[in-house]
Order: sequence, then C-alpha cells, then structure tokens
Amino acid sequence: MAMPNAILTKVKPITLSPLPWADNALEPFISKNTISFHYGKHHQTYVDRLNELIAGKPEADMPLEDIVRSTVGDPKKVEILHNAQQTWNHTFYWNSLRPNGGGKPPREIAEKIESSFGGYDAFKKTFAEAAVGQFGSGWAWLIAEGGKLKVVATPDGEDLLPTSATPLLTLDVWEHAYYLDYQNRRKDYVVAAIDSLLNWEFATQNLSRRSD
Repeated sequence: MAMPNAILTKVKPITLSPLPWADNALEPFISKNTISFHYGKHHQTYVDRLNELIAGKPEADMPLEDIVRSTVGDPKKVEILHNAQQTWNHTFYWNSLRPNGGGKPPREIAEKIESSFGGYDAFKKTFAEAAVGQFGSGWAWLIAEGGKLKVVATPDGEDLLPTSATPLLTLDVWEHAYYLDYQNRRKDYVVAAIDSLLNWEFATQNLSRRSD
C-alpha cells in the first residue's frame, strides 16, 4: 500500500525563500526569463546542494547565517560554506531589488551617503565601478561599517557575514544574473539596476539594525 506523501516527504532544513515580487516584476530591466533561470535553477541548486551536504551534520540544526559563520576557514567544509553563502547572498540580492526602485535614497541613508561618498552621484559612480570592475564572478555591496557607508566587491560566493560590516544592498554580477538580457554588457545591467531597481527601503531597514 502506498504511503501518504506527507510521510514520504522529508522536510529540508534550508528552504528556498520566496521572491519578494512576481517573477516578471523587474521587467524591462531584468526579464522573467532571467529570473526563472536565476532563481528557479541557480538559487534552487545552491539550496538543494546545501541540504545534501549538511544532512546528518551539526549544520543541519543551524540557521543559514550561522552555517556561513561557523564554516569560514575550515578546509573540510569549503563546499558547505560556498553553497551556504550563495544561498544567503541570493536571498539578500532579491530583497535588494524592487519594481520602481532606484534613484536617490530616503533622507536617513541620503545623509550617510553624503558624508561617506560626497553625494549620491559619487556613490553611484563608486558602486557601479565596483560592480562592473569585479573581475569574473562576484558581488558588489553597499555596507555600513565603523559609522560610515562603504562600497566593496567580493569574488565568487564570498559575502560579508563573517565580518563586522552590515550589508545594506548587493548586486549580483555573476553572468547568469544578466547574460540572457544584456549578454556581455555588464555595465548596462549595473546602471539599470542602480537607476531603476535598488530597494532603498530594504537598505534603510538594514541600516536601522546597525548600532554604530
């Protein structure tokens, strides 16, 4: 006799977070086709592989952020770290974007940008240069650290969780984030995201959690 599906299905410790908007909501800047592959294939694969790697291990009972922090520097857990970082990074990236986003930020962050970069245009130039100039695959981040805002880039799946920085926003500059829409024109993707998609409300929420 067949067993009920509820009994056959094992609950995974790490799940794929739902998108914060419809899969076509970022058009025309990022297409539904790109989201279907990027979220439905790439992000899902990181989640699935992570669950395979941590099954039966102490990490299976940890929150995702703790998995990242606890595996940094452990050569025996590099694959766990990479898949955990990419799982976390992608969820953060989806929330860093929104329909009808971009443009100049609200006052709280605008004042920080003014004191840290000398104005919005200077921030935009710095952020775009970090994203476009990241050699190979990686991420560009707006972070808060030491009372200032900074822009940094990280290679591959590396993120800022093991550091003292508080990530505010990120842009994914792996080719699968933009190639179906922009081919090799990474700069066009970066500029479109900054001008039209950055989620300043999300950045403000993250900044409010920063104590310094």
